[in-house]
Amino acid sequence: MALRVLGLNLIKNNINLLQNACRINATSTTQAPYCNQVTVHAAPAAVQKQKVSKAMKAYLERARENDEFMKTQDLDFQIGKRHLANMMGADPETFTQQDIDDAISYLFPSGLFDKRARPAMKSPDEVFPARKAAEFDETGRPFHSMFYTGKPNFFQLLHDIVEETNKLYDLEERMLRRGNKPDENQKIEMAGFQMLPKDQLEVKLVETIADIEYSNFVSSMERLIASPFSYKSKNFIERYLKPLIDQSKQLEVPKPKIDEQGRQYITTYECLRKTARADVTVRMPGTGKININGKDISYFDVEQCREQLLFPLQFSGLLGKVDVEANVAGGGSSGQSGAIRWGIAMSLRSFVDQEMIESMRLAGLLTRDYRRRERKKFGQEGARRKYTWKKR
Repeated sequence: MALRVLGLNLIKNNINLLQNACRINATSTTQAPYCNQVTVHAAPAAVQKQKVSKAMKAYLERARENDEFMKTQDLDFQIGKRHLANMMGADPETFTQQDIDDAISYLFPSGLFDKRARPAMKSPDEVFPARKAAEFDETGRPFHSMFYTGKPNFFQLLHDIVEETNKLYDLEERMLRRGNKPDENQKIEMAGFQMLPKDQLEVKLVETIADIEYSNFVSSMERLIASPFSYKSKNFIERYLKPLIDQSKQLEVPKPKIDEQGRQYITTYECLRKTARADVTVRMPGTGKININGKDISYFDVEQCREQLLFPLQFSGLLGKVDVEANVAGGGSSGQSGAIRWGIAMSLRSFVDQEMIESMRLAGLLTRDYRRRERKKFGQEGARRKYTWKKR
């Protein structure tokens, strides 16, 4: 009898151990090294929802409000653009930002000197500063894999540059094995372009970067561009290049006026050089006549001054095709010729295309020369010349 009771107790203990083992297997997510199969029971239907902190709720609420605000502003912009297109008799679907600016200047003429005070209508993406999208989900987990670097967008950019560089290295190695050479006609030319400045890169990334980080970005991009097959990544490279021609496009080129004879003309006032002041008028078409204070080009006795005067006409190819009238006073022959030269170059912008304007700017014809004669200093023989020092 005692043996029978002992046997029942052993059976009960084995059943309890087996039940405990089944509970452990049901709640475990890993398989034991000695088990061939693991049975996992389904989770209960009612799962307790993870609690979201107040800071996370506020962050997600601000992100949602910003998205809704930008959607509302974009809708208002699209409606306004359609109204302007209808008033101008144009197609709203093909109405560009340049058409919007021209329509506003035509419908709302303003004599305000400051451009910031003039009426304007821009896209909400240009008016309102960019804001980072939501970086967390409701559980507080970051979306970006490089979130914990502190500057995920910047380091993702460096990662993309290195990835593009490695692709070009692999392509170059395969091409060398086949005996193929890169196409020299498709080589990326950096003339007329510069790397995106630090402030514009920060706006593009919506992050603030240090000077050494910007230097790393520039060196990485230069390494990518130096590859002989860099034209394969042209679309990626052009996203971080800025054309220098934008500087000349920002200059307002005046439209020519019509005189009594039906010829176009442009007058440039306040042409300065040293102490000389000049007003220059260029008329087109012309015969190459030059009038300076009632005299021809012989007004200047020095040959170098005459060459300075004719240089912008020769450079633009309009020598003998326009007439020049100039009134100049003050200064010497060098200052007067420099003032007239700058006035001629600024007036010729209205008669040439945008490519020639950029060429003139690179040649220095559109840059005003502010240099002046340096004054003599006390205790010196001249502006820079010193008295001879004698020890004895």
